[in-house]
Formats: sequence, C-alpha cells, structure tokens
Amino acid sequence: QVQLAEAGGGLVQAGGSLRLSCAAAGRTFSRHAMGWFRQAPGKEREFVATIARSEDRTYYVDSVKGRFTISRDDAKNTVYLQMNSLKPEDTAIYYCAAAWVDINYSVNRYDYKYWGQGTQVTVSS
Repeated sequence: QVQLAEAGGGLVQAGGSLRLSCAAAGRTFSRHAMGWFRQAPGKEREFVATIARSEDRTYYVDSVKGRFTISRDDAKNTVYLQMNSLKPEDTAIYYCAAAWVDINYSVNRYDYKYWGQGTQVTVSS
C-alpha cells in the first residue's frame, strides 16, 4: 500500500516557476514508477511526466518538454515536478501517482495504482 500526498501548488504569474512535491508513505516506493498527471476544468486527466523505478529514465508530454522536470529521491520517498516558464494553459489540479510494481514507466493513467489527492496550480496571464 502506498499513500501519496502532494504539496507545492499555488498561484503564479505566467513565466514563473513552481516546484511540486509528492511524499509517499509505504515501504515500496523505489519499486514504483512515478508519474504526474493534471486535470483542467471540463477536461480529461492527462499525462504530464513519468520517471522510471530505480533509474533516471523520464518522459514528458510534448507541451511541457523543456519546461518541466520530474525527479525522485528514493531515500526520502519523494517525487518532484519542477515547473518553469509556466503558462496559463498549465492551470490544473496536479496529481502524482504510483504505478503497479511490474510497470517500469508509463504514460497511461490506467497503469497507475495509487493516486494523491491533487494540488491546484493556477497560472495567471
């Protein structure tokens, strides 16, 4: 069982930065690929970034490449999302998620077993 709790959301002006963190409770964090997803009002939840278990392989949705960076610290059971050059279209609730243990990394939301409650990110123009 993995419990996830996001932090770091807030209101920022376009061009600004935020760093989201997601702390995991449980003893199996390092065995899970981790991902960040987001959901804007009236839209489907979409993939943002993923980082593989036990390695540094990462993958991003095209719209955030070069602006967002996902990282993990297995010693702290924490995954991060550094968001730079934020745009109004990045406004959404951001969720972190832990994949099933047999998944190395994935962009598919259905490959993720555990989800946090989400943190609101609002980017003003």
